[in-house]
Amino acid sequence: MSKRHGSYGFDAPWALAGLLFGAIVLLGLAAVSFVLDVLAAGLAFLFGGLYTLASAASHVYTTRRGRFAVWAEELRRLSGDERLLDLGCGRGAVLLLAAERLEHGRVTGVDLWRSRDRSGNEEPVTRANAEAEGVSERVELVTGDMRELPFGDDAFDVVVSSQAIHGIPGAEGRERAVREAHRVLRPGGLMLIADFRHTPAYEDTLRELGVIDVRRRDAGWRFWYGGPWSATGILEARKPAAP
Repeated sequence: MSKRHGSYGFDAPWALAGLLFGAIVLLGLAAVSFVLDVLAAGLAFLFGGLYTLASAASHVYTTRRGRFAVWAEELRRLSGDERLLDLGCGRGAVLLLAAERLEHGRVTGVDLWRSRDRSGNEEPVTRANAEAEGVSERVELVTGDMRELPFGDDAFDVVVSSQAIHGIPGAEGRERAVREAHRVLRPGGLMLIADFRHTPAYEDTLRELGVIDVRRRDAGWRFWYGGPWSATGILEARKPAAP
């Protein structure tokens, strides 16, 4: 994986802040317990504080390096001339990795640019990142809702999404987003969705749409947002080719 030159912030910054705050509180309680000679409580708080601190370190690693490594491997299958759509592209972590591989293709990122999902999540930041990575001429950014994509049918060869669809409120809204992703994907096209929630539901929706070539797998420790309890799953699917 090449060195990143853009600024990609942190996924779910509120979650990271919560982990860090929790670690500080627990370690503080451990210190007080040891001062008061309450050994059992001190050890329990110390263990909890260190575990929470390790979870925060895992979150930082994933958002700063791990997710890039996983997606770099996933995108190796691109041939270089595809039209790719990134749903909920944020600051471009996946979008621009793809753009680097598509020397004769083009990538489109769609987002509503909400900072609660990613720190500093703004369209100008993504454009600046595209410039920093040297791929701006291959990148198009669109403000839009994943539940109602502003693209025609069969418009893209590849559709990807990373930790974005779960943020849509309600099962019906998430189902609409998956159906829209399927609609804009050409027959025979590839869909890759990385998410730490709801991937079984995404698979069910795709199977209802007639997608047979679909499977789920664990992305591994490099895509943990705190530990195995927040592991990311990857849904991979091929839209059936036209008869």
